[in-house]
Amino acid sequence: MPDIPVRIQRIPECPAMPLPKRSSAGASGFDICAALEKPLVLKKGERALIPSGFRIAPPTGWEIQVRPRSGLALKYGVTVLNTPGTIDQDYRGPLMIILINLGDSDFTINPGDRIAQIVPQRIYPIGIEEVDSFLDETPRGEGGFGSTGT
Repeated sequence: MPDIPVRIQRIPECPAMPLPKRSSAGASGFDICAALEKPLVLKKGERALIPSGFRIAPPTGWEIQVRPRSGLALKYGVTVLNTPGTIDQDYRGPLMIILINLGDSDFTINPGDRIAQIVPQRIYPIGIEEVDSFLDETPRGEGGFGSTGT
């Protein structure tokens, strides 16, 4: 099956930034690098908006999800704050990554470091329908947090 094209435009201020790419042939995500001019220290408990150096145009019927890189999360406690972040198919602004340092010490992000990944996700058109009567009954019913086990 051929690849579905996703249009990407480099931001003129970041012409040398690498475009997103897969780290392996079987990877579902594309690594995103930090488009920084100089290293940025993300203090313990601090969050920052990190530029990627490009804009992206998801195809109609698709979104792009921004997700953490597991190695950064495990080794340093650095993750994407609003995970998964969503790039809607009609957004055309610069892709920015919200990182937070939940680790035990400060973390330095260097220009070009891989900081997150983007994963394309198919979306399906749905509509909201208001109803007068409640929804259909299920065995779970209104059982909420922890109601199906630990």
